[in-house]
Amino acid sequence: MSFRLRAAHSDDLEPLYEMAKLTGGGFTNLPPDRDALGKKLQRAADAFGRDDDTLGDDQFVLVLENAETGDVRGTCQLFTQVGQQWPFYSYRLNTLTQYSKELDRTVRAEMLSLVTDLEGASEVGGLFLHPNERAGGLGLLLARSRYLFIAMHRARFAEKILAELRGIIDDRGGSPFWDNVAGRFFGMSFQDADYFNSINGNQFIADLMPKHPIYVEMLSDEARKVIGMPHPTGRAAMRMLENEGFAAEGYVDIFDGGPTMTARTDNVNSIAGSVKAEVSATDLEDGEKALVATGNLTTFRSTYGLRKLGDDSAIAIDAACAKTLGVKAGDTVWSVAK
Repeated sequence: MSFRLRAAHSDDLEPLYEMAKLTGGGFTNLPPDRDALGKKLQRAADAFGRDDDTLGDDQFVLVLENAETGDVRGTCQLFTQVGQQWPFYSYRLNTLTQYSKELDRTVRAEMLSLVTDLEGASEVGGLFLHPNERAGGLGLLLARSRYLFIAMHRARFAEKILAELRGIIDDRGGSPFWDNVAGRFFGMSFQDADYFNSINGNQFIADLMPKHPIYVEMLSDEARKVIGMPHPTGRAAMRMLENEGFAAEGYVDIFDGGPTMTARTDNVNSIAGSVKAEVSATDLEDGEKALVATGNLTTFRSTYGLRKLGDDSAIAIDAACAKTLGVKAGDTVWSVAK
């Protein structure tokens, strides 16, 4: 069974909506709301259709498709510049050190400060794989194909890139972090606030959230323990990000306290290691396992395959990969070792 990642279009609304209902909450970029998803797809269509190959305020939506049946079984998104329509807020975890000469005592206090440090960075997010397809490396195909898309359209992305991981959600669908921090000021449950944010953006945080730093020691044990911790289902995603060169630098999500990972865009391993080449043959039987992509914007496609790089900027790929991508000898592809 072959899968490929491709650019999303308006016909993908219903499969995206059905997947959104399976997320379990805390998934801002994939809300279970047809109108909101329709707007995302329209914004993506505008981004795919923009001819100016420069950095803008774009959102790209990609979907994982069964190449044999056409069924959509996963999705991911890319944002070229966060914080352009409304401020991009994070909490920054830092330490305040104070010393008393009279007591001869040093006190170090961890604090959460509301910041917009990451404004203007690109973001990879919205990754969701249907529960029935969480095997065979499809999550890795979703995640790493985004970086090939960036490499192929590098001028459209910023110098820094981030990824937000969903934080800890309890059995009730609530967030210990939200309940003990922002929830105290808003009179809204985590689910209500998260849904409102996914539909309307987080400007309401700027309107109502106190701007003073929050002392971590004043929070409950439950809230302190989840700061910077990914949801159990996101631990594999965190490892994949670390393998790409992302690092947690003290930024956490304002809603659920999940970690925000950052990297220099050109230093992301799958971007730095990507190779552009012309297809010389499509009948390779033994080669290096790789991710292979082709197309431009709306025609972008990516899948797994075998490759053999030549010395003359040429590449041979296997027949299954060529069929899934719809490429032939003479076409151009980008690839990175699996």
